[in-house]
Amino acid sequence: MADSDEAGGCGCTGDSKRAEKDPAYRRALWIVVLLNLGFGACEIIGGFIADSQALKADSLDFVGDGTITLVGLIALGWAAAARARIALVQGIFLLTLGLGVIGVAFWRALTAVAPEAELMGGIGVVALLVNVVSALVLSRFREGDANVRAVWLFSRNDAVANVAVIGAAGLVAWTGSAWPDLAVAAVIALLFLHSAYEILRGARAELREHSLAA
Repeated sequence: MADSDEAGGCGCTGDSKRAEKDPAYRRALWIVVLLNLGFGACEIIGGFIADSQALKADSLDFVGDGTITLVGLIALGWAAAARARIALVQGIFLLTLGLGVIGVAFWRALTAVAPEAELMGGIGVVALLVNVVSALVLSRFREGDANVRAVWLFSRNDAVANVAVIGAAGLVAWTGSAWPDLAVAAVIALLFLHSAYEILRGARAELREHSLAA
């Protein structure tokens, strides 16, 4: 859990031009920012209490989504080159998160201890509800251009990841093994890396265009 105007191609921050002109769309994005950052902070704590790597990874997904969208909103009205540089920083941020989650998952695999499945599943359910609310808030805008549809799809896809966390909790409870938790954490980390790649590719392309136009 943007294009040229939205963090360089990942579809995370929506259409900056529309957000400048449409107060309702901008309010919807702010609601999504607050939901993502607020619940992300709570889920980080829950991940440590439950000792679940999947919850920790999912919490970073919330924080990453919220941060990227927040920066995109703050950067409204900035020059395109400045937004591209911000997107580059966002991409590096996501890349760092993804590599960190994978590194921790490998380290935990050496001393795998099953997390608290009930707490893990309960937090996963709340995370799913938060993403469903985010998707509903954005659903009225999903028929806009590609940028607008992308930000709605981003929340919808995050909800799918939450279902995976809930499923992993069930497998942990059934098998008493930590491996389902670690597997879901790795998958979420790979989503981080994919998003980072898309953002960095778009941001670098924009910076090259501005360099040639200068």
